Amino acid sequence: MVVGDSPLRLWGLTSTQRLRRQLVRANATVDTSEAQRLVLLRADWVYDDAFVRSLAAADEDLALTAPDGGVIALGLSAATASATDAPALLADRRAPSGARLVMPEQLADGYNDVLRKRESPYLTPLVAADLPTIEKRIFAGSYKGVTDVVTLYAWPAPARAVTRWCANNGISPNQVTSASLLLVFAAMALFWTGHYGWGMVAAWGMTFLDTVDGKLARVTLTSTRWGNVFDHSIDLIHPPFWWWAWIVGLPAAGFSLPQASLVLTVIVAGYVLQRMEEGIFMAWFKMDMHVWQRFDSWLRLYTARRNPNLLILSASLFVGRPELGIVVVAWWTALCLVVHALRIVQAAWARRRGPLRSWLAA
Repeated sequence: MVVGDSPLRLWGLTSTQRLRRQLVRANATVDTSEAQRLVLLRADWVYDDAFVRSLAAADEDLALTAPDGGVIALGLSAATASATDAPALLADRRAPSGARLVMPEQLADGYNDVLRKRESPYLTPLVAADLPTIEKRIFAGSYKGVTDVVTLYAWPAPARAVTRWCANNGISPNQVTSASLLLVFAAMALFWTGHYGWGMVAAWGMTFLDTVDGKLARVTLTSTRWGNVFDHSIDLIHPPFWWWAWIVGLPAAGFSLPQASLVLTVIVAGYVLQRMEEGIFMAWFKMDMHVWQRFDSWLRLYTARRNPNLLILSASLFVGRPELGIVVVAWWTALCLVVHALRIVQAAWARRRGPLRSWLAA
């Protein structure tokens, strides 16, 4: 339940719209008539999803307090909510009798296994003068902590600007994903015909939109199961086809690659096997391969995935040797495949001393 109202908007949403979507994402019902547990949020505050989830999942009556000691959110059983005028109490920043007062750090520890990072959850008053700072913080909270070097360091600032434009103009995440899919095919066609320069423009444009769609879904709280499948299916399938098209296009661009079949086999097989390694690690150790130890998170910056490979190919194109670039991609893919295999062996050995724990969760 949302208590109060605010005329201010965040990422194109009113405070009430945003809080209602957060309640739905936390598996809390907006209709309180048959609710087993009631979560009440003040509309003049901005809450990280972690706080809303914790209030909804708790098995006791909780009152979340601000730094000044006033109550700004409640998580109550249906019995407590019906026996008290909880909305009125929250409007006065008070808690029902018997509710345990908790500070933000007691309610959420900041580890997000989905986004692979540790970051203090945000909780801030919704004030007009602070809107740019609040939106920037929400955007930062939507970003994965362990990803490739381009996504982590090059895209955040422009992606935030484009995400804001999309949010303010009603562009949906799936529309952005659809545009990125068109660029997938455009890049492949251009690589196939040896037009590497324009192909790179399309390819990097696709990787940029691939960053925007996920951030747009998170900041506007419009993530859906279909959108997740749509986006990740494209990400999973298209990279080997780009590298194949790059090899095919070499003769058209005036270059030759005597061992083209071998290079393509190494790249495609290495890509598929690396994905299998990641799946094996997840199945055996119940965590993403790249969050086990600091080395694994560092390696994710450069491992032979789409964006690091595009960096290699961009450099080779810059020096006028695209045929050497794809050979380097093949060698890098093979090396990363071996390193990941060794990490699986090392993780299996380490598990003999007990369950593995991510360094981010420590």
